[in-house]
Amino acid sequence: MITSLSQLDLNKTYSYADYVLWQFKERVELLRGKIMAMSPAPNNLHQQVLSELHGLLYLFFKNHSCQVRFAPYDVRLLDSKKSNKDKDIFSVVQPDLCVICDESKIEERGCLGAPDLIVEILSPGNSDKEMKFKYDLYEENGVREYWIIHPTEKQLLIFVLEDGIFTGKHPIISSDIARSYIFPDLNFPLGDLFPVSNKE
Repeated sequence: MITSLSQLDLNKTYSYADYVLWQFKERVELLRGKIMAMSPAPNNLHQQVLSELHGLLYLFFKNHSCQVRFAPYDVRLLDSKKSNKDKDIFSVVQPDLCVICDESKIEERGCLGAPDLIVEILSPGNSDKEMKFKYDLYEENGVREYWIIHPTEKQLLIFVLEDGIFTGKHPIISSDIARSYIFPDLNFPLGDLFPVSNKE
């Protein structure tokens, strides 16, 4: 039984079949079979932005066929394109927020396949993962829209999948209206997500 992250070889490639057997307190993600430890508990600013945005998304999708989920929530990406069996799944992520419109992807153990919209909120120590590794994974797996929120800078970057490639849209700052491209009626002042003071 694996009860500590220290029992694992971080150079080894693991699948979701391995992941479900681990029984330790640390939260981890699998990116192409490699273990990525989650950052320490998010700071207060991260949690404030997450709470505000979850509230907005919850109200918007409340009477909608799409469903909103927030971390910790496993999203299994089928990057092998071969099989949805546990042993053939090598990427398991826990986005801060995601919106899933295909109900067949929602299972007891999380989401199987790419959500339509994924939101990641940057925290100290996780920006490389969100900006590079997850960006590539989300693009390859067909996430239709990807948001990256930079809380300290009060900025939102939106990437929309067009012909299988993410296209970056004009950066949104706190005085702008944030608007989804795949859900055009979803819009709000970006500044509403951030506290008046940035004290963390």
